[in-house]
Amino acid sequence: MTHFNAKEDIKASVFRLTVMVATALPFANGILDYRIKGKALKLGTIVVVPLGKRYVTGVVMEAGAETLAMEKLRWIETVLDLPPLSQQMLDFIRWVSAWTLSPLGAVLKMVLPLSLSSMEKVEQLVLENAKVITKAPSSANALQLTAEQLIAAEKFKIALDANKFKAFVLDGVTGSGKTEAYFSAIDAVLKEDKQALILLPEIALSPALKDRFTQYFGSPPDLWHSGLSPAVRIKTYRRIIDGTAKVIIGARSALFLPFPALKMIVVDEEHDHSFKQNDHVPYHARDMAVMRAKMQNIPIILASATPSLESEVNIDSERYERVCLTSRIGTAKLPQIEIIDLRVHTPPRQQWLSPLLREAMDEVLKAGEQTLLFLNRRGYAPMMLCRTCGNRITCPNCSAWLVLHKKINSLRCHHCGHKATLTDECSQCGDVGALVACGPGVERVADEVAQLFPNARQAILSSDSITNQKIFGEVNEAITAGEVDIIIGTQMVAKGHHFPHLKLVGVVDADLGLAGGDLRAAEKTWQLMVQVSGRAGRTGRLGRAFLQTTAPETAVFKALQSGERAAFIAAEKAAREQALMPPYGRLAIITLSGTNEVKLQQEIQHMASLKPNFTHVEILGPAPAPISYLRGRYRYWFLLKAEKKVNLQQVISDWLAALTLPSSIRCQIDIDPYHFL
Repeated sequence: MTHFNAKEDIKASVFRLTVMVATALPFANGILDYRIKGKALKLGTIVVVPLGKRYVTGVVMEAGAETLAMEKLRWIETVLDLPPLSQQMLDFIRWVSAWTLSPLGAVLKMVLPLSLSSMEKVEQLVLENAKVITKAPSSANALQLTAEQLIAAEKFKIALDANKFKAFVLDGVTGSGKTEAYFSAIDAVLKEDKQALILLPEIALSPALKDRFTQYFGSPPDLWHSGLSPAVRIKTYRRIIDGTAKVIIGARSALFLPFPALKMIVVDEEHDHSFKQNDHVPYHARDMAVMRAKMQNIPIILASATPSLESEVNIDSERYERVCLTSRIGTAKLPQIEIIDLRVHTPPRQQWLSPLLREAMDEVLKAGEQTLLFLNRRGYAPMMLCRTCGNRITCPNCSAWLVLHKKINSLRCHHCGHKATLTDECSQCGDVGALVACGPGVERVADEVAQLFPNARQAILSSDSITNQKIFGEVNEAITAGEVDIIIGTQMVAKGHHFPHLKLVGVVDADLGLAGGDLRAAEKTWQLMVQVSGRAGRTGRLGRAFLQTTAPETAVFKALQSGERAAFIAAEKAAREQALMPPYGRLAIITLSGTNEVKLQQEIQHMASLKPNFTHVEILGPAPAPISYLRGRYRYWFLLKAEKKVNLQQVISDWLAALTLPSSIRCQIDIDPYHFL
C-alpha cells in the first residue's frame, strides 16, 4: 500500500488522473479528476481518493476533459497494491452502466464491494501470500457420464478449446445430471489453471453444490454471497482477484467480481427470476453474464429443466445452441403429475389439503417415504381481517398487508420489514376478538399437517426458519437421512435439491403465481410446477405430484398434466409476439418516489408534460405503482413499451435530460423489468 503526502517531494512531477469513483452518487457519472505526485498510474489501478469529507475506492481511467485547473484538484490518498482491473472489466462496467442507465460509480461499487478497511486487509493478504502457490482442485472421483452427458461435455470442451464466445442452453429434465455435464467443462478449465464461475439464484443451493463439487474434484470451491462473514468475504475476494480461487459458486453479485483469468461461466437454473435485481442497479444476472462472456470471448452455459422464453427465442435465432439431456440418471422416471380440481375435491372449511392429497400423503407415510408440501407464501396467513368492520391490517410504511407469523406472535411486512405485535383488538373499530387470519402460509399448513398426521416428523423450509447456512445444512442432512417425513416449504425447496426419499409433492395453491397482471405469469407457473414436481421420485419408485387448483382448464395446467411442453412454449411465444411483449418487444419502467405526495404528483405531471412522442414507442402513465406506498415513500410510474429495434435507453435518456428533479424525488429506471411492483 502506497500513501502519498502532497507536502513532500515538491519537485516531483504532478500528474492529472481521471478516477471512476465507487459510489452510487450520480454526479459527473462517477468520474472525477485528481492529482498525484511522482508517477502516472496504469489504467485500472485501484486507488483511495477523498470525496467530500470521506474516502472511497476508485479506479484509474483514461484521461478525461480538464474541467478544473490542476491546483484545484484534490490529491489521490492511497494506491492499493492490488492487481489493476483489466480493460475487459472496465468495458463491462461501462456496458452495464449504459444498458441499465445507472451511474458508472454505482456499477463499480459492485465490482469493489468491500469497505476501505476491508480493501486494506485484502491488500495485506495479497502481500502475505505473494509467494504461496495454491494448486487447483484435483478430476478425485472420475465423472461417470451417460451418453447424452458425454455429447454435452464434448461440445463444451470444443468451445473452450476454441477460445471464443459460445452460448449453450443445457436443457435437461429434472434429475438428468446437468450438474455433472457442466462439471466436465469445469474439469477442462481447471486443467488450464483458469477460473470458472457458477451463478446460482438462491444462496440455499450453494452448500449442496459445494458438496457435490468437493466429491468430484477433491477440494471445495470458493463461495460468494451475502451470507458470508466479513472475514470470509475478505479472504475470498483476495483469492479471486489474485487468481488463486479457481472455481467460484456465487449469487448474482459474484458476476461483478474482478476475475483475472475467467475461462467459463455457468448460470444454473437460468430461468429463475431471482437473478433479477430490482434496487440500486437493476440488472438481470443471466443477461449480464452472457454479455460478460461475450466481451471476454469465453463460453457460457445456461442450465435449466425449464429454459426461459428469452433463451428459447435466442435458440430459435441461433444465437444460442441447445444441448439436451432427455432422461433421468439410471432407472429413475419423471414423476406423474395429477391436477386436483378444488371445486370438486374441496378441503374442509379453514383447511387447505384436499381429500385426494391427504390420502396420497397417508399412503406415502405408511411406506416410510417422504412428502413435500409446497406453498410459496411465508408465515401463517397473508392477511388479518376484522369480521366486524372489514378492516385489513396494513403496514404503516407500505401499501401492503401485514403477514401473520403465529409462532412468534408477530405481524410482519415482507416489503420493508416492519414488525407489530399481534393483538385481539381491531385498530379501526376497537372490537375485541374479531380479527381472523385469512388464507394459508407455510406455518398454517404445518399446523394442519400436525393435526392430520400427529406422529409424522415435519420440517419447514422458508427464509423465516432457515436463517443461515448452518441451519439449512442440518435440516438438509436430516431430510437426506430420512429423519423427516413431511417437508413444508416455499420457493427455496423448488429447485436444485436432491431428496432421495421424496416420493410425493403436493402443491397447496398452484394458482398463486397466476394472480395479477404479470406478462410472464403462465411461464413462471409452468417453470415452478415442473421444478417442484421434479423433486419427487429421483431414486426408487415412481414419484407423484399433485397440483391443487381452482382452474384446471387453464392452459398451463393442461400442459403440465399432458406433458406437452413444446405446445405450451409455442403458444406462449405466439401470444407474446402478437402483443409485442418481451422477448419480442421491449419494456422499461420509470418510477418516481418521494415522501411528499403532493410534491411528487407535481413533479410526475411535469415529467408527463415533457413526454416525448417517439415512433414505435408507447408510453403509458403516469399512474400509481402497484405498491403505491413503499418504505415510507409514495410511488408513481411510467411504463414504456417499444419494438425490439428501438434504442429504449436513448429514448429515456433524451426524455430525462430535459428534466431536473429536486433532491427529495428519486428516479429509478428498470430496463427489461421482471417484477412489476
